[in-house]
Parts: sequence; C-alpha cells; structure tokens
Amino acid sequence: MSYVDQTAGSVSHCEAMSAKFPDLAESYYNKIASYCQQKLWHQLTLAVLDFVGNSANLRPLEGDSKNTFLAMYEKVVSVVASKLNALSLARIAAAAALASLTAGSISVDESKKILEDLLSKQETGKPLTTATTLYLQSKIGLLQLQHTQDTSKEGLSDVYSTIKTNDPLLNQLLPDTPEAIVVNASHYEMSMTYYKMIGPPEAYYNEAIHYLNYFQPDDPQKAHSLAVDLCLAALTGEGVYNLGQVVTNPIVKVLEGTSESWLVDLLMACSKGSVPEFKKLCNETYASQIASQPALVNMRQQMHEKMTLLALVEMVFELPASERTLSFEDIAKRLEMEVNQVEWLLMRAFSVELMKGSMDQVDGTVHITWVLPRTLNQDQMADLAVRFGEWAATVSKTKDYMQEHATLAV
Repeated sequence: MSYVDQTAGSVSHCEAMSAKFPDLAESYYNKIASYCQQKLWHQLTLAVLDFVGNSANLRPLEGDSKNTFLAMYEKVVSVVASKLNALSLARIAAAAALASLTAGSISVDESKKILEDLLSKQETGKPLTTATTLYLQSKIGLLQLQHTQDTSKEGLSDVYSTIKTNDPLLNQLLPDTPEAIVVNASHYEMSMTYYKMIGPPEAYYNEAIHYLNYFQPDDPQKAHSLAVDLCLAALTGEGVYNLGQVVTNPIVKVLEGTSESWLVDLLMACSKGSVPEFKKLCNETYASQIASQPALVNMRQQMHEKMTLLALVEMVFELPASERTLSFEDIAKRLEMEVNQVEWLLMRAFSVELMKGSMDQVDGTVHITWVLPRTLNQDQMADLAVRFGEWAATVSKTKDYMQEHATLAV
C-alpha cells in the first residue's frame, strides 16, 4: 500500500500562489509550503494566522475559492485541520469568513456556514474545547449582529441567549492566557455590539470596557467609532461613575486632533469633578457640538446630575480621611448650587452607593465614612502619593512618641 501525502495539494497551491503573487511569496507562501512538507504544524499555524490577519493579503481569485483567504483555508488549513490546535483553526476560519464577507466575495449565509460547519464537527473522541466553542459562537453572533435586517430585541433573541449562556463559562478558562484573551475579546465584542444596538448605554459601556481589557483595535476607523461610542455611553449611562476607566484608556487617544476630541475634554472635566469647567464646556465652548448629539441632548439632565455627584466625590476625596465632615454651605459653594438642594444631592449619592456617611440636618453637615473606589488619573494619583507621604510621616512621629514615653515609663 503506497503512502499518499495529503499535503501535496497544499504545497502545489502555495507554489501556484507564489507565482501569481510574487510579493506574498517570500513572506508567506514559500514558508507555508515548507512547513507543510516538514509537518511543522505549530509554525504553519502561526504563519497562516499572520497571513489572514493582514487584510492587504486578501486578493481576488477566479474559481470556487474566490479569494486568497478562502483558498488558504480550503486548500491548506482544512487539509491538515486535525493536526492543528482547535482554537487556532477557528480563528483562521473566522478571519477568512468575515474578511471575505466584508470584501463581498461571499454572502452572509456562506460566511456563517463556514463557522457553523466547524462548530458542528464533533470528532469522535475529540470534541471541541470550551474555548473553541465559545469563540465560534461569539463570531457567529457578531456576524448576525453586523448583517441582520431585524435589529429588534426579539429578532436578536438568539444572540442575547448566547451572551447570557456563555458569560459565566468564561470563568472556566485559565486567566491571562493567550487562549483566554482571544476568547474573552471575541465574546465581549459580540456583547458590546448587541448592547450598542439594543441598549441601554450603561450595558454597552460595561461590555466595551471588558472588551478593551483584552483587545485594543488596530483598525483606525473601528477604534475611532468605538472611542466615540464609549465616551457617549460613559457620559449618559446610568450608574456609570468610574469615568477614570475611560479617560485613562488608550482608546481615547485616537480622538486627539479629530472633530470629536471635544468628547474627551467633556469627559475629563466630568471625571475630575470640575463644575466651572464642565459648565463652560457645555454652555459655551462645545454648545453646538453637544446640540448635534441626540444622546447628550436627551440625557442632558442626567449628565449634569452625574457631573454634580462626581464633583461631590472629588471634594470628599481631596480631604484627609480624618477631616471628612463638610457643611452644606461649603458643598453648595463648591458645586455651584443652592444650599437647599444639598441634602437631596447627598441622599442621591448615598442611594447610588457613591459614598456612605451620616447627615445632621440641624447643624447642616455631613460626615463621610466611605467613598466608592475608582480609577484615578495621573493628577489624582500624584495627590494621593503626597497624602500617603504625609500619613507615613505622621505614623513615624507617633511611633517615635510612643517609644519615647514607653522608655520613660520603664
């Protein structure tokens, strides 16, 4: 019985593509052909992932394969699929399917079928791993979200079910591994896309922050759109008070020098609790830009309430822990509001658990015992460092005092 090399066709395909696209030969096709011949499956996987990860390598072809990505998947990857890591195989399939759909090479149904076929392949004795299943389901859900005609909550119930079912399963993955990073990023990309379409903004904000913890988009257009949406969700989302998560995230840098850079200025003023600056930006500097954003116009009152609450948090934060008893008059002056509105503001801050404490309506004071932890910017971190230094000096003096008096007592 003669031995048949299954990769012979794969090697021939790479040689043909090297001749057709000389600029891709040395970097990709020659290497991939060599890895096939030498049965170096790990190196082959990395080379193919690199190939399909660069949209410039997507070239149209005549025939059934339609483009270089699909041809690579069908004539090389599928031939040796059983030799490859399951998640890597899924990543290659997803890249080929989604890029081909974007380029117009295949239909939505054809793109979806590539992923569903891979998901349905439960080899005897070798079922798909949890990570691979989660990844493929996320990509199928994202595909449906990006190309569906029915954007109602009912029409996207399958995607919602996938989000809710898979979310707790992410905990089964080993944290901080390359596998976990890839799978989490795909899941949160799907979920943030869903909540962008369905709402509410605070749900989108939470999923987008999770997504950015695992992946920073390298596509300029995608990064810009995400940065704008995230800023709007941070400003309008109910219960979103930890704005430091956004202002310290690298994603907002893509808005620098663009027509949407004002969003970052608005967010920064809100995050640091600067009432005068925020009012000036809203009423003068960026009044026309805000008026052009329906989300900000419709949620203007809520946005100003958030600003006032964060200004109160910043006021408390600036005080030493031992001196956090404030008068209503001082709060009203700092926050530029009427004294008779301070009590309501404090009750609101307590109800949303931004802080804890007790009020004395007779004396017109409030004592704060706890403030919600949050992400700090560089200026706030510098201020905290100074206070840590002062605290350390006080502790040192107390220690010296106690040692001195203990010696005298003896």
